[in-house]
Amino acid sequence: MATHAKPQRIESFQTHPNQYKHWRLEFDGGVANLIMDIKEENGMRPDDYVLKQNSYDMGVDMELADATERLRFEHPEVRAVVVTSAQPKVFCAGANIKMLASSEHGFKVNFCRFTNETRCGMEDATHNSGQVYIAALNGTAAGGGYELALACEKIYLIDDGASVVSLPEVPLLGVLPGTGGLTRLVDKRTVRRDIADVFCTKAEGWRARDALKFELIDGSFARSEWQTGIAKVAAEAVAANPARATEGITLHPIAVEIGENESRAYEHVKLNIDADGRVCTLIIKAPTSPAPANAAALMAEGCKTWSMATFRQLEDAIFHLRFNHPNVGLILLKTEGDAGLVLAHDKLIQDNQDDWFARELALYQSRVLRRCDNSARSQFALIDEGSCFVGSLFELSLTSDRTYMLEDEDEEVTIQISAASGGIFPMSTGITRLAARFPRNDDKVQAALEAGAVAGPDAFDLGVVTMAPDDIDWDDEIRIAVEERLSLSPDALTGMEQNLRFVGAENCDSKIFGRLTAWQNWIFQRPNAVGDDGALTLYGHPTRPKFDFRRT
Repeated sequence: MATHAKPQRIESFQTHPNQYKHWRLEFDGGVANLIMDIKEENGMRPDDYVLKQNSYDMGVDMELADATERLRFEHPEVRAVVVTSAQPKVFCAGANIKMLASSEHGFKVNFCRFTNETRCGMEDATHNSGQVYIAALNGTAAGGGYELALACEKIYLIDDGASVVSLPEVPLLGVLPGTGGLTRLVDKRTVRRDIADVFCTKAEGWRARDALKFELIDGSFARSEWQTGIAKVAAEAVAANPARATEGITLHPIAVEIGENESRAYEHVKLNIDADGRVCTLIIKAPTSPAPANAAALMAEGCKTWSMATFRQLEDAIFHLRFNHPNVGLILLKTEGDAGLVLAHDKLIQDNQDDWFARELALYQSRVLRRCDNSARSQFALIDEGSCFVGSLFELSLTSDRTYMLEDEDEEVTIQISAASGGIFPMSTGITRLAARFPRNDDKVQAALEAGAVAGPDAFDLGVVTMAPDDIDWDDEIRIAVEERLSLSPDALTGMEQNLRFVGAENCDSKIFGRLTAWQNWIFQRPNAVGDDGALTLYGHPTRPKFDFRRT
């Protein structure tokens, strides 16, 4: 009875509104309507499943992720984003169950990670970009459909006597809501945990009256009042948020050349894959031209400016590593080029945070850095001749599990920690990566920020690199470290890394990603969910699942 799990390669993570199959963007002044209208036969694996009832797969969410980014950069005039459905009586049935059942374990987890990042991006847009997301549930929102609504600032459900909100994963599928539903219920919406317990085990969900009573939604309108009611809510959000600008920039496609062994060469990023060795080298190149003169010149360059182009290319490389190269267990991170130019480009952005585009660009860089934090790969930063680990690129080294820095006699190999590490790029926990490196030790954080350009021994003494071998030991140290890392259990490493990367108090975002890595990863492999008689395997069949009722 079990469905054969299939690998799924994704050739491109890029799309554009004129290529969307499942979403529409419509604009009315300061309001953007983001309309879900999923085409059943246009799933990414149409031979395996049909996207019924506005259920979604990776292709649907890639379009959603693209739309949320374009709204921030291309439409700064938008202050309210209404997320709704074009299909009557159904908002969204969540992630397509047959897609999940027929996918390999790694794909399921990476799919959940991607959808989580998309929804965190929606919340980030609400809180930091003045684009308030409003869920207009014109029909039932089940599972991931309600989780999508939970990522919005406000949720309104049509009161038609039939439409409900529900999180039925536990009773129907034997798994957990994979996109932060449990955490957002109690942490974000502050639903009482006993009420959340009842809700999450009640497969049929709650209609508008009870959903409003228990604070699962913010309001409801009868069908006759639906359009005017949602329009009023959106207008209020627009009035409460001043427009950042009247014109945005254009997000052009990312150019890439595919080479031998599926290497990827972008303008500022290069990804070299050693599939047999289960390691890749990720090289970030410094700018080759001066920083724009001011904020206006920065916007004129748009997405082609080094600070944005580089991070867009890095993000694309991360996606390909996650989904298309599951056997690569270790990333060797390198940089090359003029460190002074990196610092100049950084400074322009940091000095112009009152400009909408410079601010939005810093927020985007921050999101990409968090994708590095949340990727299930070991990462070592290697700082040697020609490196430019300064400013934002040194911040990238802080996403690594270890940093090796060459000690050279002439002290030409240096790093420089700038304001880029002082708070402009917070982790999912809300603290800086330096604060995570030196927990409850503000003196060490401040010493690092004030150190200026330092060579290997001083960087080691500051605690901002792991080891600083000299040129005699460098090659052997790196070789041994790589060999040792690749000999360890990948499952244990994923768990270890995610535990060690997120230091300090948790918040809603860090709980979502931490629990995804641990509990959902574990549950997705358990026989009660995916065995021959598991609930996810047998969903839609007349046969009831058979559970092993032992608690572990």
